[in-house]
Amino acid sequence: MAFASVYPHYINKAERKGRTKAEVDTIICWLTGYTPKALQQQIDKKTNFETFFEKAPRLHPNVSKITGLICGYRVEEIEDPLMQKIRYMDKLIDELAKGKAMEKILRA
Repeated sequence: MAFASVYPHYINKAERKGRTKAEVDTIICWLTGYTPKALQQQIDKKTNFETFFEKAPRLHPNVSKITGLICGYRVEEIEDPLMQKIRYMDKLIDELAKGKAMEKILRA
């Protein structure tokens, strides 16, 4: 599945709750280490999730602090590394949509 096909859903989910595209981009860049320009390049290339995370400069060192349920699964217990990274992103976007402060979302 292409990251670019899911990305607009992240934006829509955030915007429906009064948050912004810029906040979504900040979260994704924090998680993956992409710059905003590199993130846009991945979207333009219609990169799939596997390649998106393989090419990511680095996962944030605080990624282990992302815990909780997403789609009925505890993100910290997901065994498939790719699925876990996807669910980390889902969890962060959910937190944004629920009105959580950015410094808490980014585990600052």
